[in-house]
Amino acid sequence: MEDIVLLDVIERYLTGQMSPEEKTWFKQLREKTPEIDQMVVEHKLFLHQLDEFGTRTALKHTIASAHDNLLQKGDISEGGEKTAKGRIVQMFHRYKKVTGIAASIAGVTALGISVLVATLSPNINKNQFEQLNRKIDIVQKVTNDRLNHEQGNTAVKPKPDYNFTVGGTAFLIDGKGYLVTNAHILQGSGAVVINKGKELTVKIVAIDKSKDLAILKITDDDFKPITNLPYSLKKGNVDLGEELFTLGYPTDDISYNLGYLSAQSGFKGDTSSCQISLPANPGNSGSPVFNKNGDVVGILTAKQAEADGVVFAVKARSIYQMINELKESDTTVQKIKISNNSTLKGQSRVEQIKQVEDCVFLVKAYNK
Repeated sequence: MEDIVLLDVIERYLTGQMSPEEKTWFKQLREKTPEIDQMVVEHKLFLHQLDEFGTRTALKHTIASAHDNLLQKGDISEGGEKTAKGRIVQMFHRYKKVTGIAASIAGVTALGISVLVATLSPNINKNQFEQLNRKIDIVQKVTNDRLNHEQGNTAVKPKPDYNFTVGGTAFLIDGKGYLVTNAHILQGSGAVVINKGKELTVKIVAIDKSKDLAILKITDDDFKPITNLPYSLKKGNVDLGEELFTLGYPTDDISYNLGYLSAQSGFKGDTSSCQISLPANPGNSGSPVFNKNGDVVGILTAKQAEADGVVFAVKARSIYQMINELKESDTTVQKIKISNNSTLKGQSRVEQIKQVEDCVFLVKAYNK
């Protein structure tokens, strides 16, 4: 029964019958489950073949109808009728099994996607996959900026009060103030970013839950654009065993970690992400992953709960894909220009970090 329900859900996906929420969920499930992705491909081929069969069957019926008319007029003999009918019967027997399967799939539509969620979700989420955002339960009642303003320093703008809920990391992909982070960090009505104690307001430009990515834009007047980012984003794969490092905010201070690529695919064979052997903690979600030359090759998103140092990163090419998709529908995103040049190659790690840390931000999501 589960296989039939799964086929029904796949057919609803392929025929555009899903709601936007269901479609987003199923896309994410498909990316994380290669077996389901393969079933989608095979079922798409099956539906195509079924359409072709329907077209051929309709043609056969048309020919048979024309044959009967000719037979009644006496234009053809009875022998021709037997031949035509015989071929139609052969076609029916040949495809009877296929049409029966199609009828079975249609018959379980009422079961809906909820059965699939109930049967598959526990297998994915049994405390194996743990996102790296950190929970915050702090109401920022009075910031230093507000205190200065209340004491008469009118040059300092007061910041509003926020009920912070979730923390993580973001980094610049365009010096004009565009950042990327994980979608799962943005739990609330908005977010702020902080670098070296300076809090900056941002707006959420786009969220793609299927890729677990989000684009932010710094809108604060205190932000000074960076003409040239010191790093680039790498579209290609990283070599197995290649040294990698990250900068992120598991605490309110930026932290450095060193590791290496341990697998080309991520959790349960997800090809849009990779596996890294590296220490990571809640708050590292959204941290950029650099290779030794200073290229961003990914963005940390989760870890395997029952194994130390097994973390997963969305590959940097997904950032390119998201932006290219957005540019088709959002003209504001067309302003984003991702750097393809890095000035960090050949420099010591200490020097690389000094140049990069101004581009990596603490993210705090909030409810007003």
